[in-house]
Amino acid sequence: MTAATTLTWSPELALGDDRTDTTHEEFVELLNATAAAAPEQQLALYQQLVQHTVEHFAQEERWMTACGIPADFCHFSQHNSVLEVMREVERRALLGEMALVAQMLEALVEWFPQHAQSMDAGLVGYLADKGFDTRTETFRDGAPAPAQDATVPSCGHEPGQAC
Repeated sequence: MTAATTLTWSPELALGDDRTDTTHEEFVELLNATAAAAPEQQLALYQQLVQHTVEHFAQEERWMTACGIPADFCHFSQHNSVLEVMREVERRALLGEMALVAQMLEALVEWFPQHAQSMDAGLVGYLADKGFDTRTETFRDGAPAPAQDATVPSCGHEPGQAC
């Protein structure tokens, strides 16, 4: 395992939402376990990482949908792109191309902190503003879900920049 294929859970990655932070910490732990695994165990752990990521992204996407964020929002597309590549790596690793797993782990180490500190941080703030509780997946005080509106969280870009 090299330093390039590990992440350290740190205060910079914590976003202040318990459920988000727990899911993100699990992602980091599973990524690191996959990177540290013996060759004969690495594919099974990578498959667990893929499944965790599917569930992780589905969780965030449920929250976005509940808050009226449209499915064409950039956060959804980034999730789709990452999962597409992760699944392709899994498919090819099952055919024996295990070197791709290490490359994918390196890419995730590079991608995840930026994604968490931009898109996910924006989402956490947006959910709090809307009164959405990520533990219960309901709105505070029984408030109804907001209608879809033009005010969605940042994609991690400056205002006016394309995603």
